[in-house]
Amino acid sequence: MLALPALAGPTLPFGVRVGVQRTGDPAIAAARRSYTRLTLLVAGIAAVLSPLALPVTGSAVISATVVLVADLLLFYRAHRTIRAAKLAGGWASERRQAVTVDTTFRTDPVRVPWPWGLPALAVLLLTAGVGWARYGGLPPTLPPFPGYGTAPAQREPTTLLTAFQPVIYQLAVIVIVLATVAAVLRARPELDAARPRGSARRYRVYLRGVATLSLLSAACLNLSLFLAALPLWEIATPGTAWAAATVAPLVALLGAWLTWTIKVGQSGHRLPALPGEEEEDSGAAQRDDDRHWHLAGAVYANRRDPALLVHARLGPSSWTLNLGHPIAWLLLGILTLTLTVLAALALAGVVDLPEKHSLF
Repeated sequence: MLALPALAGPTLPFGVRVGVQRTGDPAIAAARRSYTRLTLLVAGIAAVLSPLALPVTGSAVISATVVLVADLLLFYRAHRTIRAAKLAGGWASERRQAVTVDTTFRTDPVRVPWPWGLPALAVLLLTAGVGWARYGGLPPTLPPFPGYGTAPAQREPTTLLTAFQPVIYQLAVIVIVLATVAAVLRARPELDAARPRGSARRYRVYLRGVATLSLLSAACLNLSLFLAALPLWEIATPGTAWAAATVAPLVALLGAWLTWTIKVGQSGHRLPALPGEEEEDSGAAQRDDDRHWHLAGAVYANRRDPALLVHARLGPSSWTLNLGHPIAWLLLGILTLTLTVLAALALAGVVDLPEKHSLF
């Protein structure tokens, strides 16, 4: 939570759009200091009270949820403070507002880096090959496979579906990641009217890195699924050591994303500037669209914006749907309808929902 505002672009402190001339304003600095102190205070209180509350609540999830909600409220408080200072000081009227467009993102778009998807495909084929070779020697029943582990206390009949669940999950990971990368590469670029050339170049580099790292993420997820499948097929013995080996690719994945995020920042603003880019200043300010952003930059709704997917202000590498776009509501409606039908079928006893299991 301390890193969240630190990694944001200098013109988007706590999700509020400000001009380059206001990035060092005392009101913004004061909001940062207050947010940092209160976040540390919440962490300190939680460190003292959580062990005392654990015997009562019976779960650390409750304490973690309370801390997360408190931190998000503090973030929103800082957002409101800066926005109030912006309105009171008339910051939006200090510069001519403009929008910069780089048409090369359409004529020469950043393409899906397909070679970086080969590791995920290789792990998928390896898992399918090992599973096929082991299938004939599997016992009549297998433990459920909820994702990255098994539930050994329960058993279910051995079928192609139950035996090859890890492969199905791996295939789903590849499809979802590829679809997400393709959508992100076609989303509207996050450019700065004050520094049009520099922000466009940085965003292109940033976009390539996000696409590459996303495909490598699919490889890490599939590798963990492969390691988790070996105890399912009785090739490896489940235990603490094997659980640690299974989660190791996920830890490496988290480390890679953190390193990348710290290096490039939001929309690539931390990338080093080329000669001449540091002095670039068009004299304009990016169009003020704060009224279309809600919940401190997490939700965007603008009926006049034709973009369906836009770069979110909350989080350095995140995108969000434009809730003012009809297709966004169509997608949300399909998702809601699917969940409603599934719940109705479960209540009627037509389908059985999977039981809740431990991750490992």
